[in-house]
Amino acid sequence: MGSLFLSVSTAFFLIPLIFQTCLMVSGEVKSYDWNVEYMYWKPDCVESLVMGINGKFPGPTITAKAGDTILVKLTNKLHTEGVVIHWHGIRQLETPWADGTAAISQCAINPGDTFLYNFTVDKAGTYFYHGHYGMQRSAGLYGSLNVDVADGAKEPFAYDDEITILLSDWWHQSVHKQEVGLSSKPFRWIGEPQSILINGKGQFGCSLGGEFINGSTKCSQDIDEQCQPEVFSIQPKKKYRVRIASTTSLASLNFSIGNHTMTLVEADGNYVQQVEVDSLNIYSGDTYSVLIETNQYPSTNYWISAYQIARKPPHPLRPGLTILNYKPKAPNPVLDAPSSSPLPTPPLWNDFTGGKSFASKILALQSDQLTIPKPPTSFDRRIVLLNTQNNNSGYIRWSINNVSLVLPTTPLLGSLKYGLLNGLDSEKPAEDFPANYDVMKPPVNPNSNSGGSVYKFDYGITIDVIIQNANVLEPHTSEVHPWHLHGHDFWVLGYGEGRFSSESSNLNLKNPPLRNNVVLFPHGWTAIRFVTDNPGVWPFHCHIEPHLHMGMGVVFAEAVNRIKTVPSGVLECGLTAKTILADSITSPDPLGAPSPSPSPGGVSSLGPMGAVNLIFIYLFVLCWLYVC
Repeated sequence: MGSLFLSVSTAFFLIPLIFQTCLMVSGEVKSYDWNVEYMYWKPDCVESLVMGINGKFPGPTITAKAGDTILVKLTNKLHTEGVVIHWHGIRQLETPWADGTAAISQCAINPGDTFLYNFTVDKAGTYFYHGHYGMQRSAGLYGSLNVDVADGAKEPFAYDDEITILLSDWWHQSVHKQEVGLSSKPFRWIGEPQSILINGKGQFGCSLGGEFINGSTKCSQDIDEQCQPEVFSIQPKKKYRVRIASTTSLASLNFSIGNHTMTLVEADGNYVQQVEVDSLNIYSGDTYSVLIETNQYPSTNYWISAYQIARKPPHPLRPGLTILNYKPKAPNPVLDAPSSSPLPTPPLWNDFTGGKSFASKILALQSDQLTIPKPPTSFDRRIVLLNTQNNNSGYIRWSINNVSLVLPTTPLLGSLKYGLLNGLDSEKPAEDFPANYDVMKPPVNPNSNSGGSVYKFDYGITIDVIIQNANVLEPHTSEVHPWHLHGHDFWVLGYGEGRFSSESSNLNLKNPPLRNNVVLFPHGWTAIRFVTDNPGVWPFHCHIEPHLHMGMGVVFAEAVNRIKTVPSGVLECGLTAKTILADSITSPDPLGAPSPSPSPGGVSSLGPMGAVNLIFIYLFVLCWLYVC
């Protein structure tokens, strides 16, 4: 009787485990074999050296479903430099080593070497990927990553079809350099982006709308295929989801679709309250989904435009332009588009009031179908980051709390996990700035230091970060900075003018949006909140590429002691290669996956193969109980 009771009770115990395991294997494995290499290309009809993947520019689009495992076998064929790829917006739960940040989460992949990225896309949304080593993003190393809802799940909005738009800016090699030196003149690029690209295509010297904007001669009808604008052909009387991502290296953009109102539904992979807009401001690192109704005259083509904002644009004006084509009208953009509809009116580049108004419209979705979680009502620790421009050893740099970020030769993930003190900056980073600092004026003392110290957080606490903008070295000048946090979504609690004050700040705890990228306006502040529920080493930095490499960033180390096994190939450089690689860093999984461990939500994240193995184990136990 006792053995029978044990058999029956064990069987009932195994039923929910088997059911849970079946849920875990619902995701698919998406495998890719990529070669990163230089190639000659004409992004804006001028031949340049670009970084491509498998002979494509931009790189291939990844399409997956929530819960899918992504395997990217990446081979570096650049010959003279390392490479990594960051999966922008993917939280890398339990795979912090796959974040793709050189000197932080992994070693750069050396020329001729191959590295396997292995991670799960845990939630639906619009994302992208890009190089995160040196200035490789501005050299063209980027592509789209779209994640649909898992099978059986539903979006909180309906649509018939979708199109993907990847925005970027392009520099010619003659201007792709920086001005540094002993003078107090602020850092700047020599010139401005010469082209705004839509899906990797634009035009330099003229544009589709050149004759309308500047009275210039119309572009040649014989445009090279590599820069021939991509035409987005759609069916009338349908609803389209338009996925939009900005991987610009410098430019902030105002995006619009002529004669079509857009309904904003998603920001950075998180649902937002639906709001209608005529245009949207999109900063480097932002991603959005909007819905449009194709209810206009089908005999007309309509402009899709991206105008530079937040920095004075170059002259002549060169927006990104292409057309929305209603089938069956002829889709030739050179012959048809300029005569079909008027060009959109470009916004004032310095309309920061409009930018703040747009930002304030983005609120978390609260509905019967789905509710974005609210933030904790209080914080455990608050860090204030003062964003300044400084002189540093005779060079113009950006600094955070008077320190310009410099990364070490040994990845911080390895140094922190294995206690390699020689690989770390031991100085404790400042968590605020002096009370007498005037953010509205150039710094009284313009000098700053370099460092790589790390903010260390315990697991499961709530962190507030106040990003405080300040005047640069030039009087009456402050710039826009989009800030991106790796490994997390955060709640955007609010924006404000001047210096942040906890007494006067009205923070939104009711329905703040979850984002991973947020704008910091000139002479203002932005407040965010997040929970330290994802062990790893995560950079938080300005997404304008030259600003990051001139020091505008910090590093958050979060419960590193909870990180399980680090796969081989991740830390084979610097001190980790010399001291612990041979006998301490191993992976039982030939694919390079870390050991299974519970996720923050309590659901085991074993991956497809682990789940299949569990099923066999359960079946074996049942067989032993009832047959053997």
